[in-house]
Amino acid sequence: MSYKRWILVAVLLFGIGIVLGLATPTGITSLLAEDITSLEELGDLLASLPLVLVVLFIFIKNASVLLLSFVLSPILCFMPILALTINGWVLAFVSSMVIQEESLGYLLAGLLPHGIFELPAFILGEAAALSFGTMVIIALFRKERRNLLLPNLKRNLKYLMIALALLLPAAIIETYVTPLLLT
Repeated sequence: MSYKRWILVAVLLFGIGIVLGLATPTGITSLLAEDITSLEELGDLLASLPLVLVVLFIFIKNASVLLLSFVLSPILCFMPILALTINGWVLAFVSSMVIQEESLGYLLAGLLPHGIFELPAFILGEAAALSFGTMVIIALFRKERRNLLLPNLKRNLKYLMIALALLLPAAIIETYVTPLLLT
């Protein structure tokens, strides 16, 4: 399957997550109160650090998600599927809460500047993980396909590196620009 189709699969899975997030009743926030409190505490901790360390933290967190998803993708593509749907769900669910408490403009100011880089990076990286994981699974069961595994790995590592490179400007913008737009 071509890489463009893997991108479409990744977008579809992310879209399913968004639909699920929009369909989740906002009353469930009480069940997530502890997680929200933990995230707020993490935000407070990050606010006390030098901005360069915040950029580094955000980059490493996002890069580790993509790398872990890629490495574990041969296990039935579970990690990339989970990462795409859960991130879509979280984005939609949190976005609906932000719109209720603030405004659509506030949400867009908080998401668009770094999201222009981060969302394509996430989709590219997870599409590479899906492609690689599927090829490993196919190669396990079809000997005639094993010769395609190394070229597939090389191609997908190239896309993964592009995704990782896009995460750096996203982290910089998220750290330096987004807070200015939200004040």
